[in-house]
Amino acid sequence: MEANHPATTDDNLVKAMADTKVTVPDQGTDQEVGGDDSSTTALFFTGSILDNQKQPEDGGITLTSESNVNFAIQHDHEQEVDGFIHNDNAVLHKQGITDDVSHPDWNKINKHIFILSEAGKPIYSRYGNEEKLVTIMGVMQALVSFVQDDKDTLQSIIAGNRKYVFLVKGPLILVAVSSLEDSVPQLQLQLTYVYHQILSVLTGAQLQNIFKQLRNYDLRKLLGGTEKFLNNLLDMMDTDPSFFLESVRCLPIPVHYRDSIGSSLQHAKTKSLVFAILIADNQLVTLVQPKKYILHPADLHLIINLVNASTSFQSCESWLPICLPKFNDSGYLHAHISYLTEDCPACLVLLSTDKDAFYELAESREKIIKRLTAKSHSISIISDAITTNKYGLDDVVGGEMWHFLYKSKMYGQFVSPKCRPPYYTLEERMRLQDLYKYLHHRMHGSAKPLKIMYRLTKQEALLGWISETFELYAVFNPLVSKSVAISNIKRLMAIIRQEEDKLFIVNARTF
Repeated sequence: MEANHPATTDDNLVKAMADTKVTVPDQGTDQEVGGDDSSTTALFFTGSILDNQKQPEDGGITLTSESNVNFAIQHDHEQEVDGFIHNDNAVLHKQGITDDVSHPDWNKINKHIFILSEAGKPIYSRYGNEEKLVTIMGVMQALVSFVQDDKDTLQSIIAGNRKYVFLVKGPLILVAVSSLEDSVPQLQLQLTYVYHQILSVLTGAQLQNIFKQLRNYDLRKLLGGTEKFLNNLLDMMDTDPSFFLESVRCLPIPVHYRDSIGSSLQHAKTKSLVFAILIADNQLVTLVQPKKYILHPADLHLIINLVNASTSFQSCESWLPICLPKFNDSGYLHAHISYLTEDCPACLVLLSTDKDAFYELAESREKIIKRLTAKSHSISIISDAITTNKYGLDDVVGGEMWHFLYKSKMYGQFVSPKCRPPYYTLEERMRLQDLYKYLHHRMHGSAKPLKIMYRLTKQEALLGWISETFELYAVFNPLVSKSVAISNIKRLMAIIRQEEDKLFIVNARTF
């Protein structure tokens, strides 16, 4: 069931769902009846990752450019390859697949990310030694140049169930190859995050100047040692909905504790301090920012990834430059990063405009910790909230509603419960992520954006609802009726309204 209703209230949701039909998938294919289930061959790059899949005899490949110009490319039939390998890094490393591009299963990995320069120079590959991928990246660069010669920009190649998505950013070309549920816009967004991760190390201005002087420069010389941050970012994007939602997950805690923590950060202001951020378990506890500036969720994701990817911050106070592209892609802020205590998982990030402000911010950190321990039990509350999630919405899900994502457009934040059966295993959690990506793409499709969508599959019922103030995606027991699903949604919305100041940072403090 799909509907493009202007509904925003609970009553309108009831009416909208009652007036629309349920789309039931074909039981044999688990695809929507009448949907496009065509399958063609994938582009074959010098016998490597873009291998052939099942294909109709007259199948072809579609290239889409920025001007929506389609190119039909005929193909030859090749040997069929069965299935794909999910990107479980531990398993892939154990099997020796990730580094060995000649491994027979390397081309079956279901998502690859490549970065190269506009001259075709390899910079990064998520799996495999980029030195051994020179030929592949050369073909990628040739494809981009072929379309650029026609004063256009190559965006994607769709071939069977493989998508080849290109993002050209100045002197860099980023390419995603995926057989997952990610849509082309979602893969382009992921590549944008990867590009921003590079900018966090080298500013946009530096990047342009380097390639302006040396077109064939090997950028790996300057990015050496930062691969773990790219790898970690890509791993997070596979399982964390905050990226495709373009929002931040907040740690649910009582509002008076959050205010107390924010006040402690606020009172540690120094002349050069711009942002004070407290992060715990990849969730935002609170932040303090200048009145005239707002930290974009995309920049917060870079900071969270930085903290998540390195364990060294747990043992000492660290000082490093970081570029936040949404804030200013041509300059650095300087980050003082440390954990509050050895036992507390909360990490404090203080961002300054002064590269010599380490000791000044170290004093601010001591003031913050002293205030948190003297005036409240905030540190223990943070630890308790992470361990038990007792302030979250885990109790809302149960027999009928299995999981949900709720995004507040006003705050750029979202909330979701912890995964319960049937989404306990990593494989099931990744499948759940794919379901949400599917819902999100169908709701936000440029051709036909939707306000409400309800889809019934063999394994679950899916509901998407977008209004002017929020986005809601929910997964139900497949046996649930529409009336019961509506009842659950109305109850969930009532709870979120009641607990809003506990679930979100409603009034961010300012310096």
